[in-house]
Amino acid sequence: MIIGGAQENTLLNCLDLMYDFGDDVLLITGKEVGPEGDLLSQGRAGELPICKLDHLRRAIHPIHDLKGRVELCEAIRKFKPDVVHTHSAKGGILGRAVAWSERVPAIIHSVHGAPFHQFQPAVTRTLYRTCERWAAKRCHHMICVADAMTDLMVDADVAPREKFTTIYSGMDVEPFLHASEHRERVRQRFGLSEDAIVIGKIARLFHLKGHDDLISAAAKVVKQVPQVRFLLVGDGILRDSLTRRIESLGLSENFIFSGLVPPDEVPSLIGAMDALVHTSYREGLARALPQALIAGRPVISYDVDGAREVAISGETGYLIPPGDIDQLAESILQLSRSSELRQQMGRAGQRRFTDQFRHQTMTRRIRELYEQLLQQRRN
Repeated sequence: MIIGGAQENTLLNCLDLMYDFGDDVLLITGKEVGPEGDLLSQGRAGELPICKLDHLRRAIHPIHDLKGRVELCEAIRKFKPDVVHTHSAKGGILGRAVAWSERVPAIIHSVHGAPFHQFQPAVTRTLYRTCERWAAKRCHHMICVADAMTDLMVDADVAPREKFTTIYSGMDVEPFLHASEHRERVRQRFGLSEDAIVIGKIARLFHLKGHDDLISAAAKVVKQVPQVRFLLVGDGILRDSLTRRIESLGLSENFIFSGLVPPDEVPSLIGAMDALVHTSYREGLARALPQALIAGRPVISYDVDGAREVAISGETGYLIPPGDIDQLAESILQLSRSSELRQQMGRAGQRRFTDQFRHQTMTRRIRELYEQLLQQRRN
């Protein structure tokens, strides 16, 4: 339960089931935390029962994985659930295997992002795809956070299309609806002038996140609109190399690194932005995109995975081919030059996606799926 979109989705779903529907819920997780921090240590789990298993870990490790399977068996036998709902690659493989062997009435797996992708070595990609096909036969249904994820899994022959349902990853939308209330305070914190046009990016400073592409585009943008500033939210192993490249291009005054921030600061940071750019080369459906739109900010995104389901060119922002630096720069210029266009696209996104991404909407649809599957099993 590191700090991340899939983890937040899971926690909100558990809490909604417990508080809104009165269900008995147990969250089973490992103890490992990442550099992003631990979501549970923030106290957001409230009274949710949590079972932490010593040997349930993210990295593949035969000994820990075997012991983790034994721990999972014991936890599921003790809890006797009607439904087991798994998330992530490791939890999904082990969880479905154990739940299937224990004959749990309804087993569901959520696909937040496929574990196999084109940037992996062929052997690794084939192994992960084979594992997913095996695990898909040990659950009754699968949830994808975007239609694009369903297409990817079906095209890879993981499971037939009828085994998938798209349910968008929910969040607490209220802080994003009020994001603009923090605008002046946050901009002062980062030394941003009133006339600065702030283009934000929320992502780990990591490979395949496209920060280099944004820097290349920025070099073109600032020649025409020098007051543009790029606010990079997040931290990671590429911080030093990105900083050196920014300095070499003479763009130090145009880039701001926020560093790692807790999730509850994200809405206020988006409030300080005028638009959000997302240049990752792979991601199921980045939460930053609907978050920005709910806050009334237009988005510019590479056309990867589920991005096209929220980044609608000409309506909520711009969708561009991955790696197209010229089009990326031109899209940023278009939004930088027109406050009216930014507001128009931002309002369109807010109207269209606020209710769709409420965590209550997500949980209601997920619970309806639980009931449907249980009824089918009883018949």
